[in-house]
Amino acid sequence: MALSRGERVFNVANILFFILLMALMIYPFWYMIMASFSDPDLTASGGLFLVPAGFSITAYQAVFQNVSILSGFKVTIITTVAGTLIGTFLSAGMAYAVSKKRLRGGKLFSLLILFTMLFSGGLVPSYLLVKMLGLIDSYGAFILPGAIGAWNIFVMISFFRGIPDELEEAAKIDGANDLTVFFRIVLPLSKPVLATVGLFIAVGYWNDFFSSVLYATEKDMWQLQMVLKDLISNTSQAISQAGISVAVQQQVNPFTVKMASILVSSAPILAVYPFLQKHFVKGALIGSVKG
Repeated sequence: MALSRGERVFNVANILFFILLMALMIYPFWYMIMASFSDPDLTASGGLFLVPAGFSITAYQAVFQNVSILSGFKVTIITTVAGTLIGTFLSAGMAYAVSKKRLRGGKLFSLLILFTMLFSGGLVPSYLLVKMLGLIDSYGAFILPGAIGAWNIFVMISFFRGIPDELEEAAKIDGANDLTVFFRIVLPLSKPVLATVGLFIAVGYWNDFFSSVLYATEKDMWQLQMVLKDLISNTSQAISQAGISVAVQQQVNPFTVKMASILVSSAPILAVYPFLQKHFVKGALIGSVKG
């Protein structure tokens, strides 16, 4: 069926609009890449960077010689990996239990979980609790306070309620208990929602810097985003205190170092997403519609 003139005009306008929208979203990231690889002297005048102005990897040399960046990577990677595993497992366990209608007080537990989405104990009680537990300047201070999120639990509850009860009943006839059903039947069937919630949790841990403000008194325990914030706020001073060789310090431009630092800190979490995209889309749709 041939399209009318109005439909063709609409399709062309629609395509052009989304191309423009895509360009507006991609350009800031492209700008950072091009600026980070540009010659430090040529970037001093600013301007647009559609291609690198000259070519230099000096900014990346400065970033990877920065002791604070490397320690920040270590802290953030450990926090993100451990926090994602712990958070996903705890959220799945709680969601599975609450999703069962036979659980006594299930509605009360759901209301209590919902309550935490609306109200929290506050910043001062949270800090005092972490301090009383002796977690200051430890990975536990970064991992435990944010391990479980109410939204993630509700997404998982919706997904678990979509799993046929007949599967669990058949397993229990064969002698399986609730733990066996959970680990050997429910979790293998829940890869989409586990990937979705895991990605949510991982991005939250990776982008976290406020925990370092609250719970880290030693610079060696700063998370990567806190190191990046310090570098962006006072680049020249941060570079001079970062253990970077004098030869490299004389060649760098604070602007290119900022761009390179942002890209280096963003690249790992961006690299993970393509591998989870299929599960992420499926899990987000199923987990938020069913129930």
